[in-house]
This record gives sequence, structure tokens and C-alpha cells, in this order.
Amino acid sequence: MIPDPDDTRDVYERQAAQYDAARSRALFEAKWLARFTASLAPGARVLDLGCGTGDPIARWFIMEGFRVTGVDFAEAMLDIARGRWPDGDWRQGDMRALDLPDRFGGIIAWDSFFHLRPEEQTACIARIARHLEPGGSFLTTVGPGAGAVSGTVGAERVYHASLSPAAYARCLEDNGMRLTGFMAKDPDTQDHSVLMARKDG
Repeated sequence: MIPDPDDTRDVYERQAAQYDAARSRALFEAKWLARFTASLAPGARVLDLGCGTGDPIARWFIMEGFRVTGVDFAEAMLDIARGRWPDGDWRQGDMRALDLPDRFGGIIAWDSFFHLRPEEQTACIARIARHLEPGGSFLTTVGPGAGAVSGTVGAERVYHASLSPAAYARCLEDNGMRLTGFMAKDPDTQDHSVLMARKDG
């Protein structure tokens, strides 16, 4: 049985400490992070959407000299991030209602975007496009194909969903972005399916 997507936030609130303790810091994401970083101007503003505890994704960008804003809907996750970087820009918010006054050179949603229902993902891509500067890049993890499955956070199950690669490409194009990279079950990233796009500029 697929978990209820409306339970995802509560799961992260309950499992924040366990999630953080178990989260790999081996940077298996490095190949895609490096590719994404290379598309950004030095010191660009980066939005980490679904930032969680900030480690290791936000940490990567902070150490590379980027100005990072982290947004997450779970206060328990943000509390850990704020403990690590008290001067950081950590904001509570839901990516489905993303509406910031800021614009960013890059937006990353690693292991977060796929918690949305397919129709919510489509709407969220439009919001992401509005928050990107012209020429800005978007990097996210999705599924290898259309459908919904069950994942885990700590000791609890959570909802995951994905559009098809072709549907993502169409949605991106409808919002002034173009697909610049996609790999299903990339063996270099522990079989994550990764999508990268660029806003027209």
C-alpha cells in the first residue's frame, strides 16, 4: 500500500534525528552537484528546496562559496540545520506554496521533490521557474518513470511519485526551461534518478 502523501511532513518531524544520523555524508551526489555547480556563477544564490538538516547538500554549496537559502516544511529538520549554521538563511515553508521575493541562480531539490503528488510536481515546476534567474539551473531527483512508490524515512514509510521523463520535459518547456540532463537509476548516485534543467535566458 502506498503511504498517504499528506503524512510526509509529520514523518519528517518525528524522524528528524534518526534521519540525520543515518544520512550518508559520502557525497555520492558529487557528480551531479559538480555539474550543477559548474553551471552557476561564482557566489550565486542557491535555493536548497527541501533542505532537511542541511548536511551534506547545503554544506556542499556553503563550502563552495555560494549564498545558500534552505527551505523545508519540517521544523525539526530546520532546527538541526540552524544548530549547525546559526547565521544561515533557513526558512520554514512548503515547496508547493513557494513564493519568495528572492530569485536564485540555482535551485536544488534533492530527495524532496518526489514526495509531491504528480499534479503538485507540475505546479511546483512553474513556481521553481519563477524563482530562477534567466539562465539559472534546476537539479532534482525523480523516479525512473511515471508512478507512485513507497520510500522510507527513519523507521517510517513515505510517499514517492514521479512523472515520465517525457512529461517532465514538456512541463519544463511549458515553463521556459529545457532539460539538460536526465539519468534513470544512475549507478554513481546509489541508483537515484536525476534530472537537470536550465531556464531560458
